[in-house]
Amino acid sequence: MSRTALSVAEDAFRLLVCEPGPLVFDGRSVSGLPGRLLPLDELRSLLVAGCATEVSDAVWRHLAVRAREDGPVWVVGAVGVALPGLTRMAVRLSARAPRLADDVISEVLTGFLVALRTADLGPPRVWLRLCWAAWRAGNRAREVDDLLELPADVPVGSRSPRRPYGHPDIVLSRAVQAGVITVDQADLIGATRLGDVLVEQIAAASGESGSVVRMRRRRAELKLVAALRRGDLALPAVRSTGRPG
Repeated sequence: MSRTALSVAEDAFRLLVCEPGPLVFDGRSVSGLPGRLLPLDELRSLLVAGCATEVSDAVWRHLAVRAREDGPVWVVGAVGVALPGLTRMAVRLSARAPRLADDVISEVLTGFLVALRTADLGPPRVWLRLCWAAWRAGNRAREVDDLLELPADVPVGSRSPRRPYGHPDIVLSRAVQAGVITVDQADLIGATRLGDVLVEQIAAASGESGSVVRMRRRRAELKLVAALRRGDLALPAVRSTGRPG
């Protein structure tokens, strides 16, 4: 089973809440919560079970402030608390576009993270507004079909690619050699389409957003598909010269 951005986030969250020193939320700071230190997975269960809007708002204001001021650990913690809602959202959004599921899931998470860092925490219904930001980001990803496949209708002509095209890595290598795409573009396609690297990992390493990285990948894939349609990456024909008799 392929790993998604949300499953990676859940794994990271599980590490934060495991014994003997789980990351905790001070329930004494919010009226309506148990008056003790709550491991974040317990806090998540309480929120999923349902609570008053005032309690939810207080919790999410606290989590957002900790994520903004106290670094990555609390970012992971806040995301982990949000994961049940984000997962349901991603499933709904990707149901009508299953080929785009990975991109939708990644953008749902990215949209939530942006809102977690930047949303105004003053107005009520903080959780709803964070979710709405995640939904909008995921919906935009669903509307852009950038999961390009090798063309199935390439005409059979003298310049058509011979089937099979070869292993995708070989196709990428030939595309680089032909000047169709760059080495960096081939690495991006290979890592995210053929390997286990998430777009978010590349985006974080390059200081870019996930949508920017996806657009860069899409442009490279468009060039690749166009070259395949033209037959520019066809394997050379193998001639049999025979043996002198």
